[in-house]
Amino acid sequence: MSAAIVDTPLDWSDLARTWRELDVPEGWRPEVTIEGIRMSPPPGGQHNLIADQLHEALLRRPEGTGVFQTLGVSVPVVGGIYVPDLCVVPRVRVPQGAEPVPSEHVLLAVEITSAGSAKHDRSRKKWAYAHGGVGQYLLVDPHDPEGPAVTLFGAPGEGVYRRACRVPFGETIALASPFELELDTAEF
Repeated sequence: MSAAIVDTPLDWSDLARTWRELDVPEGWRPEVTIEGIRMSPPPGGQHNLIADQLHEALLRRPEGTGVFQTLGVSVPVVGGIYVPDLCVVPRVRVPQGAEPVPSEHVLLAVEITSAGSAKHDRSRKKWAYAHGGVGQYLLVDPHDPEGPAVTLFGAPGEGVYRRACRVPFGETIALASPFELELDTAEF
């Protein structure tokens, strides 16, 4: 899957308004950053199967939270609105209407890389989520050059994640509090 980048000279308030007003084809995910608008097409089969397995595993999430697949996450400090493949957010923090949820309310953001998004997911999104205070970032990377792997980043502070745990597909990885959950990656 590839994504198109559209350059724009807009400031943050313009970008946020533009994101709210975008009319995109069904299944496409728009992300807006200071660099421009990034449109990602609907994901393929392996991506959807992994997302389904993760969604099922996250049914044991903290009470009062939801698992969302199309929720925008605003990170104004870096001038971006991102749409994780999955995210877990307290339901009371999900805005009404088309507004994105502020990043500091996201307990877990999940990205599943594709050939076209891998670099963006590994660097730009990790950087943005850390700056925005997203509690945990789970990167599921079937395209990792060292072999398919899952990496959990945690303890965000000062724009970086201070903890990381990487396991190859086939092993389990533990999500930290408030999840206290072991994810089995064998079927990824």
